[in-house]
Amino acid sequence: MVWQGILGIFVFLGTAWALSENRQFRQTRIIITGVGLQIALAVIITQFSIVLAGFKSLSRAIDALKMATQEGTKFMFGYLGGGNTPFAVVPESGVGTFIFAFQALPMIMVVSALSMLLFHWQIIPAVVRVLSWALQRTLKIGGALGVVAAAKVFFGPIEAPLLIRPYLKNFSRAELFTVMSCGMATTSATIMTLYSSILANTISDPIAHILIASIISIPAAITLSRLVVPHAGPSSSGNLVVPYKFSNWMDAISRGTSDGLGIFMNIIAMLIVVLALVALLNTILGTLPSYGGESLTLQRILGFFMAPITWLMGVPWSECIAAGRLLGTKTALNEVVAFLDLAKLPRSELSAHSALIMTYALCGFANFSSIGLVIGGLGSMVPERRDEIVGLGLKSLVVGTLATCMSGTIIGILASLNGELIR
Repeated sequence: MVWQGILGIFVFLGTAWALSENRQFRQTRIIITGVGLQIALAVIITQFSIVLAGFKSLSRAIDALKMATQEGTKFMFGYLGGGNTPFAVVPESGVGTFIFAFQALPMIMVVSALSMLLFHWQIIPAVVRVLSWALQRTLKIGGALGVVAAAKVFFGPIEAPLLIRPYLKNFSRAELFTVMSCGMATTSATIMTLYSSILANTISDPIAHILIASIISIPAAITLSRLVVPHAGPSSSGNLVVPYKFSNWMDAISRGTSDGLGIFMNIIAMLIVVLALVALLNTILGTLPSYGGESLTLQRILGFFMAPITWLMGVPWSECIAAGRLLGTKTALNEVVAFLDLAKLPRSELSAHSALIMTYALCGFANFSSIGLVIGGLGSMVPERRDEIVGLGLKSLVVGTLATCMSGTIIGILASLNGELIR
């Protein structure tokens, strides 16, 4: 319902204010500007047919990219990579031929290579500069911080700060916290295609929604981070610094492929370990007395705790346990596992409306493992401020989670007012 979402926005903002390091600091303009920009971006992107059509055209581009990637996987892995099977597949057996590691994950390497190529051709830097200029003018942030916030549409929580690494040591505490929060509240272009593959049968045009989620979560992360750690004094100036030096376009592709391979292997290892640990923990919890006729599991426990948050986002209470389970899984484990669980949920447990809201709420790196990633990455860039980064780690996770929840809430409100968002 719309009123649930409006209440949720106030609660999320109030939570950030309650966690503030200086609750006496006047923040009215920051809140109005930041929330207004987030809502304006969501309305412009989703309600104007020309803009929305442009985002939805990405789905066709991703389909073409999938088919192109499959040509490589079929050559390398045969039927394991999507080629013709040398045996008859019996549908009734419940055994499919889709293998996640060989058919979904390889596109990460292709996208990584394309990203480096676009960076070499100065396309991504040009887009980042335009977005940075817009954020500086609307949210009144410094040039260097604007570059990081804009770059988060494309890069991960460690790659984006590399673009302004020389300026990080002079950042204020508030600006450093905003860098961390933006990293938690958004995803990266390399991983977007993976999410899209997972959600292909869950929502329409998943890549469009995932990209929109990253864009509208940026002003939310900046606003909420300024509430938690208010900024006083002049903002840090600075421009984009190119961290990659390629001799030619083949060098860019080679570097991107190598980086993509690292991400590919890390995701495989992470999913194996995380899913194994969850299964082990659920086995232990299964020895405890059951509740409601079902055994206790990590997902059920997380669902109980997170259910009120999902209700504030506009999810009907009858679906809040299932939705809360997804949000809890994303926070405790990671968003990939949560998206996999979302894709498995039947419509009887989570409606199309709720699935759309949760897609936005899950679309970010705000989980406990990311705290270690951000601390390690930023700590190596500015080692003299490592203790400060460590102290801000848990707060950045909270802000990142609140930012994506606000995005999901706003999209839920718009979807309630305009059914065209749900198909």
